[in-house]
Amino acid sequence: MLIRKIVNIISSIAGILMVTAIYFNELPSWSLLVLAFLWLLITAYGVANIRSGYFLKSLNSNPTLTEKKIAITFDDGPDLNTLKILEVLNKYNVKGTFFCIGKQIEKYPDILKKIIQENHIVGNHTFSHDKLIDTYGTDKFIGEIQKTDTIIEKNSELKPLFFRPPYGITNPNIAKAVKKTGHTVIGWNKRSFDTTIPSEKVILQRITKNLKGGDIILLHDTKIITVAVLEQLLLFLQRNNFTTVTIDELFSIQAYA
Repeated sequence: MLIRKIVNIISSIAGILMVTAIYFNELPSWSLLVLAFLWLLITAYGVANIRSGYFLKSLNSNPTLTEKKIAITFDDGPDLNTLKILEVLNKYNVKGTFFCIGKQIEKYPDILKKIIQENHIVGNHTFSHDKLIDTYGTDKFIGEIQKTDTIIEKNSELKPLFFRPPYGITNPNIAKAVKKTGHTVIGWNKRSFDTTIPSEKVILQRITKNLKGGDIILLHDTKIITVAVLEQLLLFLQRNNFTTVTIDELFSIQAYA
């Protein structure tokens, strides 16, 4: 929340100074370049960091919670590795929230059904999760969301209300698309980097450092390393009296329409 306010204030000031300087021609050209660079830097931060709230509102944690409840979320499935993740979750009687890619659901519809049958929550993570998806126009991005909603509903009779943008990237087109589809955007405040860090120990330390009630953990059910990390995480949560809940429980909101 504080980060969002600071970013928005600085960005607004930089924008106002740029417009004023151009209109009144009172600042030297180098000052305009500095201001332009500052504005671009802040905008880039807003694009890359879902927690900034620069373009759209997202739920990244629930700091109002007084209980030691946290949510574990998984991106990019379903995948064959998801079955191993489900085994670990079931072993500890824990429920997670899975943000699924439409084309992956088409490949593994039975795994999606298994996720739902075991009372985990499913959210929308676009159809393609394309590497250049942040360059899509509003209409194309709406199509990505709606197509995945349709696929999830076809395989579960449930229409998801939760959406997580790929890579946590946001921009004006994504903001317009989500406003049109009416989804609640779910972010995180504990990013594991399990897709890039090769060490279970380092990943676990990133997740558990200063962990508190209301936090949302981001993992990926497509990664083998995540299976081992997840079990260690669940043991840590047990030892430290944390309760794991799904996103709808963490915020007391509906997961499906």
